Amino acid sequence: MVASANVQFQRFDDSFATPTNLRRYGAVRVLGRDNRTDREDGATMTLEGRRALVTGAGMGIGQGIALELARQGANVAVHYANSAAGAEETAAQIRALGRETAVVQGNLAKVADCRRVVDDAVAALGGLDILVNNGGVTRTADFTQMSEELYDEVFNINMRGYFFCAQQAAPHLDKGGHGAIVNISSVHGWAGAPRHTAYAATKGAINAFTRQLAIELAPRKIRVNCIAPGLIEVPRYFDDPEYTTESGASRVPIGRVGLPKDIGPAVAFLCSEGAGFIT
Repeated sequence: MVASANVQFQRFDDSFATPTNLRRYGAVRVLGRDNRTDREDGATMTLEGRRALVTGAGMGIGQGIALELARQGANVAVHYANSAAGAEETAAQIRALGRETAVVQGNLAKVADCRRVVDDAVAALGGLDILVNNGGVTRTADFTQMSEELYDEVFNINMRGYFFCAQQAAPHLDKGGHGAIVNISSVHGWAGAPRHTAYAATKGAINAFTRQLAIELAPRKIRVNCIAPGLIEVPRYFDDPEYTTESGASRVPIGRVGLPKDIGPAVAFLCSEGAGFIT
């Protein structure tokens, strides 16, 4: 699992692999030089011919991920819940890249829709190699004012959707021998912020879900990883009249806000043969 506010990889040498560290950090190692795209064993970062489903790909981070997977050679099914126009725009850009695509709609708070969305993607693309669980919602409220309805909405979409999309996708992902699931979490899974208690709890659940699923699906050669972005500027940020790009940049050590296009390459890497030993 790879999870960081700014999506960072750390190089470990063999001295790191002590029993204590392996228990603490898991069995995953990023193998420094061996992860270059010119590896002698032929593993590359290309996704040529792979078939991917990206949920929540009608806008923001999901759209950026879907387009990057297509740039690297994948055929991509674009899921949306409410942003039909954005999903069609994403699909049009994928077609312009010469890749196959399909647009599928579904409310991922409903298990039946999760199953249908996966099945529709499989039918349209002829199979499935990659699932990117990205679709979700952010709802902010003071902890003492959080209603049962709002709580259920956030958990049902953010966690239930990930769980049952992955469950439906797993039988398809293990057919090609290089199945990959990438769950999009958030820095809120580790770092607190006012009025985000329920949302943060869903992201912590996604982190735990990723670790457990990686263990359960490893015997089937399906890798499961997680990316937890920090501040990625999407349109809803500007719903806050006090937010500006400059104020957002002041909160990020690198000195600029992240953009949806910044997440796509990390997802593409985790879906590639270059990340074949990362789960």
